[in-house]
Amino acid sequence: MNTDEEVFKRRRSAPRGRQLEPAIMSELRDLIGDERIDSSLRHRDSLIEHLHALQDAYGYLSMLRLRALASFMNLPMAAIYETATFYAHFDVIHDEQTPPPEITMRVCDSLSCQLAGAGALHEALADGHDPSHVRVVHAPCMGRCDTAPVVAVGQHHVCNATAQTVGAAIEQKQVQPDEIHWQQLADYRSVGGYQLLKDCRDGRVTVESLAEELQQAGLRGLGGAGFPTYRKWQAVLAEPGPRYAVINADEGEPGTFKDRYYLEREPHVFLEGALVSAWAVEAKALYVYLRDEYPGLHRVLKEAIAELESAGIIEPDFVILRRGAGAYICGEESALIESLEGKPGKPRHRPPFVAQKGLFNQPTLVNNVETVYWIPRIHAQGADWFASQGRHGRKGLRSFSVSGRITRPGVHVAPAGITLNELIEEYCGGMAEGHRLLAYLPGGASGGILPASKADIPLDFDTLQEYGCFIGSAAVIVLSDHDDLQAAAANLLGFFADESCGQCTPCRVGTEKMLTLLERDTWDEETLQQLARVMADASICGLGQAAPNPVLSLLRDFRSELASHNLIAKG
Repeated sequence: MNTDEEVFKRRRSAPRGRQLEPAIMSELRDLIGDERIDSSLRHRDSLIEHLHALQDAYGYLSMLRLRALASFMNLPMAAIYETATFYAHFDVIHDEQTPPPEITMRVCDSLSCQLAGAGALHEALADGHDPSHVRVVHAPCMGRCDTAPVVAVGQHHVCNATAQTVGAAIEQKQVQPDEIHWQQLADYRSVGGYQLLKDCRDGRVTVESLAEELQQAGLRGLGGAGFPTYRKWQAVLAEPGPRYAVINADEGEPGTFKDRYYLEREPHVFLEGALVSAWAVEAKALYVYLRDEYPGLHRVLKEAIAELESAGIIEPDFVILRRGAGAYICGEESALIESLEGKPGKPRHRPPFVAQKGLFNQPTLVNNVETVYWIPRIHAQGADWFASQGRHGRKGLRSFSVSGRITRPGVHVAPAGITLNELIEEYCGGMAEGHRLLAYLPGGASGGILPASKADIPLDFDTLQEYGCFIGSAAVIVLSDHDDLQAAAANLLGFFADESCGQCTPCRVGTEKMLTLLERDTWDEETLQQLARVMADASICGLGQAAPNPVLSLLRDFRSELASHNLIAKG
């Protein structure tokens, strides 16, 4: 029989599992706050912000700190780990003894940057730096396609980068977010800014009258889907409250950078439009989801929101700024909402739609940055002013993000329905010297590829579908006779394969399989077509459904070019 002393010795002195280190928990509370005093710090929707706080402070996420965060938030470690490892910008380190190098260089490998020599630049940077001090990694589009190639050194972006300019940034320790000079509140109010918001709140402008104005102007969602703005208001208002408004500022489509353009220059025009939209649906709060590749804009919006609170234009914490963490899939509205709730950004099955059950399972209005930017301008200048701007029978203005083989890349505000040839000649200064137009992407990576022979098609919603393409967010990438179509298609499919959330098999496996088929010396056309049909029919969201578009475009419109390289049979 065991004595009392023997039984006592066998008892555990601590619970099973890895134990928290008190010093780590103390550091966490110093950084984030004390959850024992402020219970809101434990809310699940704060998780990604807490992960950002740790990443910003230490440069990586250790397992010790993730375990402390799990205890802090009273969440399972599995939930913390799953979310942290889902997003590309969180560096989760399993070996506490070997943290990552002090400096991380992210070399953009999007199509625009590839055309500008990013591949060779990546090799030069990797060969030219000590890997124990500098880590050089590939990264998806950073929203600076007009200044390709781009390298992020910490949170600082080196545009039109060379090995020398990137090296200089490291020597000068330029790792903090870029400085942005932006329109201050006083300047915006001096030209009538926030008058529309005041008129809405005071009853001089009604929801019905403003919705009718936007309908006459023809304002549609400018993030890609093109759904009429006033109808979104109606759909959300038809549902019982409380309701929320969300701004999708996570433009991750390769070739797109128009939202950054407006946010950097006129953040208060954007904020007024966003607040008017929130007022229109009687939103309880307005969330702004900003992509993490725009760290300088995070500071701009944070300060602009603080200006509004100080001026009494909004109540404290009515506008809530959240950062993404490097996941293209979060541009899909239901995946974005999952991310706002502190989860991996995986699209939801629909129905119900987010207008019915969105953020926190409540009716939610989701708008793109550019969409709400136009609302104050349309009201000030009139619906007819906006609608009369179109060309070739179309109405309105479009902000084209143009990159690739042109003389003047950038955001060009042009009439809806303008053709590519007109856009290049009138706004982009013509093709780059020595280059002849071969092909173009009218709607970013997912919008398909059209040949030079179809450069006179009006660029707008509903004009490209018969050609197997769509305009999306109007991200135009121009290719020339210097470019390899097979390499371009492989670049785009590689992007989709990397960015698939992995939730559904057609997308997760299909993108990888299609990329493998594209990299072969000869393409199996029948298998590519079958795979594309399965992905389009069975994928949960637009990523898997649209990923085959570049390949289908080449098989449809570039058969002679593919045959000349022996990728497909001639004839």
